[in-house]
Amino acid sequence: MKTCWIIGAGSFTNRDLRPLEGDLVIAADGGLVPLMQEGVTPHILLGDFDSLPGGEAALPQHIERLTFPVEKDDTDTGLALRTGWERGYRRFMLYGCGGGRLDHLFANMQSMAGMTKKGASVTLIDPDYDLFCIKDTSLTLPARPAGTLVSVFCHGDRAEGVSISGLKYSLQNQTLTSDYPIGVSNHCTGDAAKVSVENGCLFVMVFLSQC
Repeated sequence: MKTCWIIGAGSFTNRDLRPLEGDLVIAADGGLVPLMQEGVTPHILLGDFDSLPGGEAALPQHIERLTFPVEKDDTDTGLALRTGWERGYRRFMLYGCGGGRLDHLFANMQSMAGMTKKGASVTLIDPDYDLFCIKDTSLTLPARPAGTLVSVFCHGDRAEGVSISGLKYSLQNQTLTSDYPIGVSNHCTGDAAKVSVENGCLFVMVFLSQC
């Protein structure tokens, strides 16, 4: 599946950042800086450019540019997701969209959930963790070292038919709610794991080390 890679201005890692032919790379505002440092030229520059050093005047002139006002309803990440969706992409990888301001992370998580509910696959890659969003489906996690932290959270009022296997603490056909974080601080056992939900939306956060 072709991938839309979105790079924001938050905490950045180049882990698994490997755009292929046919993919779409969007630099959301200040996300242009780490992209250019990696030697990756985006296909689209997007945002209000309030977090880009030098502002809009510093943007390369040969790359497609989508400029939005500072006063708008969407975040730059949300606009980038919408742009990728409108251009036919259904798999999204978000970089530079975690860390930094906590309100922006929450906003990006809400945008992830919104796209997931439309049928997209969205993953956020942070220097410290990978964040997945799933709805009415299952997610298989490759084997990771024993003790690696995994947390599972409900998005929305409730998520029904939640099962977790292959982690230290398992669940079978349980209901998770938004006001009781029973899925926090689980741990890998060294084997592959599986998280599934029959009705609802989950965030699955997989850290890169033990916590």
